[in-house]
Amino acid sequence: MRGVWPVRLLLLTCLFSAAYGGYTASSDGWLASEKAAPSDEAFGPKTTDEATETDESADTESDRFDAPVAEAKAPEDNGGETGARPAFFLTGGLLGMGLVFFSGMVFEFMRVILLVALVAPMLARKGHHRGDDLTKGRVLGFIEANAGIHFSALRDGLGLANGVTAYHTNNLEREGKIFSWKAGKNRRYASSFVSQTERWRFQNPLTGTRLAVLEVLAEKGQLGTTTRELRERLEISRQLLSHHLNELKGKELIESTGKGTRAWRTSSAGLQRLQVSKSLQEIE
Repeated sequence: MRGVWPVRLLLLTCLFSAAYGGYTASSDGWLASEKAAPSDEAFGPKTTDEATETDESADTESDRFDAPVAEAKAPEDNGGETGARPAFFLTGGLLGMGLVFFSGMVFEFMRVILLVALVAPMLARKGHHRGDDLTKGRVLGFIEANAGIHFSALRDGLGLANGVTAYHTNNLEREGKIFSWKAGKNRRYASSFVSQTERWRFQNPLTGTRLAVLEVLAEKGQLGTTTRELRERLEISRQLLSHHLNELKGKELIESTGKGTRAWRTSSAGLQRLQVSKSLQEIE
């Protein structure tokens, strides 16, 4: 399935970035605490005698050297720059992983890719069992009987978990028994034994105004209906209806009734496409 390895690489990059940022931040904090100079209070309060001796030695040393001592320059504070770098890696890594998993919650096709990328390898390590063949056969039979079914409907129809469904559909696709495609937010499946024409119909279902035009023409049967009646029924402009009629005629989904007036009816190919679109809507 396309997109599995890019998602794995993206997640590994985000995980490494977050781990690097967290480790660098903790290391900088530990080193800073180690390098901090201990205060005088750490050794306890000085006695009166110790304080007097210190003051006297300081006076003696200052009298010994007449040359002024240059003040030591305070080191430049780069804490902001060094601290921002680990925060950038940590925030970027966590944000990247969050966006990937959030997209998996919103888009079904992304959820399938995540399941195949993360869960399928763990199920594969558990080894082969006889129950796997039975479940795989159930999945294949359900897809053959419901061509164009999407992932969630397949999972719910068989009562399987997300990971198990993704594992078997991925194996079946790798074996060439089924094929899948992205349709909007969903991931759909069909048997590889269907013809190329049927594949094209499943992957390009009729939607919107063109589907409505075919449905109206199918209701009229072989008698068909005129362009004016179609425009009044669908409540669209003449230019927009003419555009959709030309597209449907170019794909041989509608044909002229042969009457003197400009009337149309659904062709046999149009009826098949309409049936495919309705079956996909029923699977939803």
